[in-house]
Order: sequence, then C-alpha cells, then structure tokens
Amino acid sequence: MKKVLAMVLLVLVMVPVLFAAGKAEAKSNYEIVVVPKDASNPWFVRMKVGVDEFAKGTHHTVYQRGTPDIDATLQAQLVQDLIAQGVDALCVVPVDLESIEPVLAQARKAGIVVITHEGADLENVDYDIEAFSNVGYGAFIMDNLAEAMGGEGVYTTMVASLTNGSHNEWADAGVAHQKANYPKMTLLAAEKRVESFDNGDVAYNVAKELFKKYPNLKGIMGTSSYDAPGVARAIEELGLIDKAFTSGTGMPLDNAALLESGIVKSLTLWDPALAGQAMIALAIKVLDGEKISGVVDLGVDGYTALQFKEGSKTVLEGEGWIVINKDNVYDFGF
Repeated sequence: MKKVLAMVLLVLVMVPVLFAAGKAEAKSNYEIVVVPKDASNPWFVRMKVGVDEFAKGTHHTVYQRGTPDIDATLQAQLVQDLIAQGVDALCVVPVDLESIEPVLAQARKAGIVVITHEGADLENVDYDIEAFSNVGYGAFIMDNLAEAMGGEGVYTTMVASLTNGSHNEWADAGVAHQKANYPKMTLLAAEKRVESFDNGDVAYNVAKELFKKYPNLKGIMGTSSYDAPGVARAIEELGLIDKAFTSGTGMPLDNAALLESGIVKSLTLWDPALAGQAMIALAIKVLDGEKISGVVDLGVDGYTALQFKEGSKTVLEGEGWIVINKDNVYDFGF
C-alpha cells in the first residue's frame, strides 16, 4: 500500500512539472506578425527591411504581412485571419483606429499580445509605441533650424492648419525650446504661425510673401512634410540661399535634390525600420512575462529609454527621431 501511495504522489508531482516543461518548449518560438497600413507604400517597405533584419537575429518566427493597398477593411480582415491562425503577437500600424479597435479586442480575448504604433488612442492594446513625444520632436526640429540659422535671427512657424493637433504641438514645443536655448533667435511677432494646408504650393506662396513682407525674416520652422520643401522653393526663387533657412519633417528621396543643393540643410523624421523592430522587441518582452515599467530599453536605436506618456499606462514614447541630410539621404530607401 505504501508503495502504491508513493507512486501516486510521484505522478502527482511529475505531471505539473512535465506540463510546464512542455508548455515552455511550445512557447520557445513565438510567432510575431507586423501588420503595416499596407505593403506597397515605400514607408512600410522600409519597415519590412527592419522586420526582416530582426528576424535574422532571433530564434522567433517574425515577419511582416500587409495588404495591397491602404484600406481599413482589408487590414481588419487580415488581422482577423491572423487571429484565426493563432499567432502569439500582432504588431499593428492601424489605418483607422475606430474600425480596428474591435478586431484588436478579439485578438486580446484570444490571448494574443497586441502592440501598436501610431495608435496612441487605442484601448484594446497591451502597449502602443510612439517614436517620440510631440514636445521632444518639436524641440528637435527647432534644434535643426537653429543650427541652420547659426542660432540667431527672426523666424516663424508653419503648420498644416491651426486645428492640426500634432503640428501645433510640435510648433509650440519648438518655440518654447527656442526661448529656453536660443536667446538670439526671435519669433516673428506679427505672424507667429502660418498655414500650408498640407500643400507644397501653398507653403511656397505663403513663404514667398513672408520673405517679401519681412526682409529680416531668416527662418521658417515647418511641421507638415510639405512645408520645408515649399519654403525651400521660395528661398531659391528669391535668391535667399544661405540667407534664409527652413527645417521640418520630410521624406528622404522626395527631397534629395533640395538637400544635395544645400537649399535645405536638414529634415527630420523617424525610421520605420526601427519602429518595426521596436514593436517586435516589446512584444517579446510581454510574451516573456517581463514587467513593463519605468524606463524601458528595447535595444533598438531611439527606443532605449522609452517612458510612459503622462497619464497613460499603455503609450510608450521614445526618442526615435532622425536627421536627414545630404550625407545620408539615400540610406533609407524611401
């Protein structure tokens, strides 16, 4: 009887151990899928470069799967297919927050880790990664403009519209950063902020009028990707190269000629390849059961000191901005 009892106890002890070992083995290779807004846009082709590079350096199954076009319905269907496939984690760059929200809820209900990028207002996520805080990015654009202007002179700010949230936050942060760090620079009092309506021709015409109206105007801080290129056209046409300056957000290859010519000294952006890698790295941490708190290091450039956005328990902000200039403009492939 004692021998039988001993055997029963041994079995009871070994079963959970064997089960745990089997479970650990089953999860030693996570399947993590990055779902961009689409597969053809050069921005997300670049993201795939980062995803593929990450895949080569890990034992996990990591890949990017996108739709042929930017379409919220197609993206939702793709995510649902991946849920049915039983992947371990989804890293999504949402096309439309409202339509993807219930689908991400399905994923989490199925036990799938959900990481997003550019989805700070989503609720059904484990975490959302933003390349930067709006305050930090605005200060970064100002640093680039200040360097071009030699740290002195009159400048103004340009946004797509006065109702565009992020653009105005960047511009406000840039002005605050200038006041704190570049005392020889002055914001144009008569026209502190102008609008481009996300249109390069409008940016060009507005800038041309500003430079004519205010001969002492030396710089324009742009926020929309159309601002700096449009302002640059005005600078060139008015013969103000190396006398007037602009900086702001812009795509590398679209502005290669401007950067090589020196009309624009630098533009700012973030690298989607690194954003893709950061999402995957965070997904692995969550899958491994690591506690995400304090300052988070994902081991990816620009994402080594992520901090939670003030008032949020899910949105993490990095310092993923980059400078694009004549020396590196062809390094990104987009």
